[in-house]
Amino acid sequence: MNVLLVVIITTLLAGLAMALGATLAYFEKIDNQWVEEDIRHGVMAFGGGALLSAVALVLVPEGIANLSPLSASFWFILGGVSFMMLDIYLIKINTPASQLAAMLADFIPESIALGAAFATGHSNAMLLATLIALQNLPEGFSAFRELNTGAAFKPKKVILLFCLMATLGPIAGIMGYFWLSESPVAISIIMLFASGGILYSIFQDIAPQVKLEKHWTPPMGAVLGFVFGMFGLMVSS
Repeated sequence: MNVLLVVIITTLLAGLAMALGATLAYFEKIDNQWVEEDIRHGVMAFGGGALLSAVALVLVPEGIANLSPLSASFWFILGGVSFMMLDIYLIKINTPASQLAAMLADFIPESIALGAAFATGHSNAMLLATLIALQNLPEGFSAFRELNTGAAFKPKKVILLFCLMATLGPIAGIMGYFWLSESPVAISIIMLFASGGILYSIFQDIAPQVKLEKHWTPPMGAVLGFVFGMFGLMVSS
């Protein structure tokens, strides 16, 4: 299959995972409150584990390969600071879309890096695509629940919005494929910038929401999310 077509399909499918997560949240109606809380928090933890595996197993190892220690550290910290500033801004304007903004802030640079990875024939490109989809699923789940708390956002319109946002993936992927395939330093910068932002999001937004008093299973979602990435890395190596 043509590599560019693979970029378009994989980034689109990874983006549609946001809509799938929103759809699951829309239909998720469990009468048992205890079970519902376990599932909801477990889904969030799974997303955190997938995000952490993307950072630890793919984005950071690839990002530091073409940069000096100081440069790599700078871009990683800048990513975290940028996500923090976005978080502060969203709180100031009192928007119910902080999870949505964080999801897009992850998805777009990752899709750019994914397009470049496919262009350079990198062996971990398909693994990165899978991890992006795995993280977008619970992020879409959480973002839908956040938006659905306000009367201004109708559930079906939110799902449609997520489907439309999925098209940003192929656009970003094509940009990475054509413009960054010959610039490994730029790819590394994007990967590390995204990594810093993702790590900030994990500990600011996801991890604090996972814990439940007298519930012990939700954190296992993080273990499962990470092991998906570890297994994929070992299979693709």
